[in-house]
Amino acid sequence: MGTTSSPFLIAKGKSDIFLLPKMANRHGLIAGATGTGKTVTLRVLAEGFSKIGVPVFMADVKGDLSGLPLPGGEHPKIAERIKALKLAGFKFEGCPVSFWDVFGEQGHPVRTTVSEMGPLLLSRILNLNEIQGGVLSLVFKIADDHGLLLLDLKDLRSMVQFTGDHADQFKTQYGNISTASIGAIQRSLLNLQEQGGDKFFGEPALNIEDFMQTDSKGNGMINILTADRLMQSPRIYATFLLWLLSELFEDLPEVGDPPKPVLVFFFDEAHLLFDDIPKALGEKIQQVVRLIRSKGVGVYFVTQNPLDLPETVLGQLGNRVQHALRAFTPRDQKNVKAAADTFRANPKLNIVKAITELAVGEALVSLLDDKGSPTMVERALVCPPHSRLSPLSPEERNQFIQSSVLYGHYEKTVDRESAYEKLKEKAESSVPASQEKSSQTRQAAGPKSEATRLIQAAAKSAAHAVGSQIGRQIIRGVLGSIFGGGRRR
Repeated sequence: MGTTSSPFLIAKGKSDIFLLPKMANRHGLIAGATGTGKTVTLRVLAEGFSKIGVPVFMADVKGDLSGLPLPGGEHPKIAERIKALKLAGFKFEGCPVSFWDVFGEQGHPVRTTVSEMGPLLLSRILNLNEIQGGVLSLVFKIADDHGLLLLDLKDLRSMVQFTGDHADQFKTQYGNISTASIGAIQRSLLNLQEQGGDKFFGEPALNIEDFMQTDSKGNGMINILTADRLMQSPRIYATFLLWLLSELFEDLPEVGDPPKPVLVFFFDEAHLLFDDIPKALGEKIQQVVRLIRSKGVGVYFVTQNPLDLPETVLGQLGNRVQHALRAFTPRDQKNVKAAADTFRANPKLNIVKAITELAVGEALVSLLDDKGSPTMVERALVCPPHSRLSPLSPEERNQFIQSSVLYGHYEKTVDRESAYEKLKEKAESSVPASQEKSSQTRQAAGPKSEATRLIQAAAKSAAHAVGSQIGRQIIRGVLGSIFGGGRRR
């Protein structure tokens, strides 16, 4: 079942509307006001991809996607839709699902290391200004230059403190490191820790290949990130998903235009990604969206209005499903007109009028044809999902989590020797037995500072990490790198 690359039905208008798998990595958009049917469309697309063997990632921001592993049939409106669309032989069935959770409560824990996240994305999470972000980059550079591993938040906090304590000694090589910026970074790290962000950093770090699984029938795994709690910190949510995209971009090989995607990534509440974003990061995002297509990854943004996305991103989204928009105010009417202008016109359809008239579950659909050109927009009714609409009970969810082949791996944390332990050890060993001994030690050291000796010694102890998963900690991905370089293997 999952080995096919056949087109799959997603909606019916005057004709059947099929999504072509070979065009699915040209990205897509699901837009519409709250309550107009975006979540059902998301389900239908995810199920369709799973059935042709394509793994899927999606964030469950409202807690209503967890029923995907079980067959549906309990909802009268689904029966209505099946009848209205004359779907002969429609079969209710679930999909293979892996549940994930940054907090490790309703899914496998998702972690990365501080080094892999990198200073650019961390600055976004910590809400640092440009100057503070620059200082954080210097902290990473100092750690990288001296082989100090930054795995979890306590490593980073220790490294920030160490950098601040020895700012005068680093000044010549790295430039000014202001006390005020060091303090601001430490306060932001403390705030992140209080929000539970410390659970996200550490080991074992996520192996992105665990998203790329199929079941015994060849159906693609649907990876659901439980995100209702994470959404309470929108900036962290958006940056986390952006980090996942950057990991896919860095880890996956070039495949060009495959017969079907290697993974489809749904980015729900996509407007959060572009809210109050620094220009440099915005440019990086556009670069990743443009280039990740050649890795076989299709990115589908889910948002209320297409205008939530920058034009440079919107122009790359070839497959579009537009649900109803409201037009109560002059500004709303202007947005509806602008949204209509993003479609290829259909002389038989007044797009502006249709967008405001669409019923729940109806949409304007324009997909790419086999030559990569957008089809004329068509008014259509989205197909019903095959899986259960109602969420799983906590007991049902736990049963799926514990029966997963991944269960037990990410649940056990590992705390290896890294920057925190090395800095603490060397700081304790460098405490002088007396002022006289301290003076003699400094004289014997000559121009070599205590800080330099400390980090050189720590660098030696880091050598064992090379070749392990963390052996890639120094060279980060396109969104994590200080200089934007690729990751070395």
